[in-house]
Amino acid sequence: MLFRNFAVLTLIASIKMADTKQIKTALISVFHKDGLDDLLAKLHAEGVKFLSTGGTQKFIESLGYECQTVESVTSYPSILGGRVKTLHPKIFGGILARRANEGDVAQMGEYEIPAIDLVIVDLYPFEQTVASGASSDDIIEKIDIGGISLIRAGAKNFKDVVIIPSKAEYSVLLDILNKKGAQTDIEDRKMFAARAFGVSSHYDTAIHSWFVK
Repeated sequence: MLFRNFAVLTLIASIKMADTKQIKTALISVFHKDGLDDLLAKLHAEGVKFLSTGGTQKFIESLGYECQTVESVTSYPSILGGRVKTLHPKIFGGILARRANEGDVAQMGEYEIPAIDLVIVDLYPFEQTVASGASSDDIIEKIDIGGISLIRAGAKNFKDVVIIPSKAEYSVLLDILNKKGAQTDIEDRKMFAARAFGVSSHYDTAIHSWFVK
């Protein structure tokens, strides 16, 4: 009986360990930079590497942290006035690849796709721009494409990836990091995924409402 109980506990522990994922690389693409400092400091202290572009990359580097550019991964610069920055197979492959799927892992190696374990996004302020009385052209430019795609990709692959969909979640992740280090459980990642789809749903609803008003 004791041996059987021990075997069951060992099996449960191994399952939990399999569901625990280490954060090694974080892709960060945010509009609002406020509140990001403490999170970056903790991630840096845990040895997490940063990947970013544009203003976010400059902000990270201004704090004294190294930050690999998205362009160095994709070999493409930010184009179309910033409309296309992260939309590339090497970025989305790194988020969507299933780590337990041999075919996915093989293709990551074949196409030199880096694994991305954490995605931090804060979307363009569409609702605030509408409320400010901005022109239609300005409002349309605040329809986030890359950011919302990153959110959905990270949330879809929550079994392997942590998705932080808005600055409201920075402190939640920081609490987890302070307790567990640079790793998360499946429950943590599923919670963030649920919140991510909530952000996505609210954002798209606001855009739809503006178009049909």
